Amino acid sequence: MVCNICGQSEATIHLTEIVNNQMVEVHLCETCAEQKGTDFKSHFDFNKLLANLAELGAEFKPEHAAKLVCKDCGMSYEEFGRTGRLGCVNCYQSFEKLLLPLIKRVQRDAHHVGKVPAKAPAEAKRTLELRELQERLRKSIQAETFEDAAKIRDQIQQLEEKLKKGGKKQK
Repeated sequence: MVCNICGQSEATIHLTEIVNNQMVEVHLCETCAEQKGTDFKSHFDFNKLLANLAELGAEFKPEHAAKLVCKDCGMSYEEFGRTGRLGCVNCYQSFEKLLLPLIKRVQRDAHHVGKVPAKAPAEAKRTLELRELQERLRKSIQAETFEDAAKIRDQIQQLEEKLKKGGKKQK
């Protein structure tokens, strides 16, 4: 969503106000919000959240967790608990058994499921749509709604064809 004032930057601040029983929504980028005198900078610190969750999960972690150290960068799990930051990409593997419950608690799943940027290539959007359809198909089969599953299967086949054609054009 674009800022209502400058019309150029991405709006990161969204205000809803009710004036004379009418709901008014204002969408601002941080720069325009600062210029208008509002102090709505994002104060959410993901690292602090992870550190707090690591502390919260301390009662569930095994005794040896305090001794766990990444073989590549030397960071300990205990240090991760204090800072909320991992030292390198291999820390994920070193601390996998302890990180998965934290990640699931934050994201509600072990796999990242997020939005596709508006300017993302069409192929990336189709790939995400394909994953979503495959998940819907799996759920339909589990629920034994086979008519829905058949429709979703057909949608998946159509999308896979589009992806194949897209891949051939780029070569």
